[in-house]
Amino acid sequence: MTGSQPPRLTDRNALRRNRQRTRADAMFLHDIAIEDIQDRLSMVNRTFSEPAIVTGHPQVWTGVTGQSERVVADDEVLDLTPGTHDLVIHAMALHWADDPIGQIIQCRRALRPDGLFLAVLPGGQTLHELRATLAQAESDVTGGLSPRVAPMAEIRDLGALLQRSGLALPVADGYPFPVSYASAFHLMHELRSMGEANALETRQRMPTRRAILNRAAEVYATHYPAEDNRITATFELITLTGWAPDDSQPKPLRPGSAASRLSDALNAREVPLKD
Repeated sequence: MTGSQPPRLTDRNALRRNRQRTRADAMFLHDIAIEDIQDRLSMVNRTFSEPAIVTGHPQVWTGVTGQSERVVADDEVLDLTPGTHDLVIHAMALHWADDPIGQIIQCRRALRPDGLFLAVLPGGQTLHELRATLAQAESDVTGGLSPRVAPMAEIRDLGALLQRSGLALPVADGYPFPVSYASAFHLMHELRSMGEANALETRQRMPTRRAILNRAAEVYATHYPAEDNRITATFELITLTGWAPDDSQPKPLRPGSAASRLSDALNAREVPLKD
């Protein structure tokens, strides 16, 4: 690696192995993401004829648009032809990208003018309880820390990526939601079954000591309890929306170019602020 290259976030071989172990009955987060994407597409007054989906889980996302999509892997270089698609969906994979802005730019280039880009991914609040629990457990047992859960971007940072990518009318929104599990062990087992086990390049390459896992389960149950002696885990899904630039799209007015005052339109009294 040269000094000009950014450090790698993801061990792609490990990620590929993790994804091969997925179980259909553990993909609830993808089911929620698919429902969200389909709802958004239903609100767009347009029929998309050339959609593409970028994902590491083709078995889950194929057929989501109701059209014959081109489904490609979330490789560093996407197998997309510039100017070909009127819809590109980046599906539950952007959080593992070493270069997320590069992924978005490649999707934008694959769009025709006025084509729609959608991305859905876990956001920064996802698994914050597990992060804190594993950090405390490892510190208690070994006196040190190692990376165990992939970092998730905050919504404001993802919104900034949309703006930098050159997409028009960028919007980033998301929502967190709690899920309960019988124990921290059940949560970690489901993450593995979802293909979301630790694939960080800087992870320790040896199995986690049982003492750390046991301590993590104790800490988790104490600090993040749910009803019926269960634990709470937070997931957050963030959706990014943008359009390939086109002259037909609405443009913001120049400052000071309005023909009437907002206070007049609202029939409200305008109060000047003090200097």
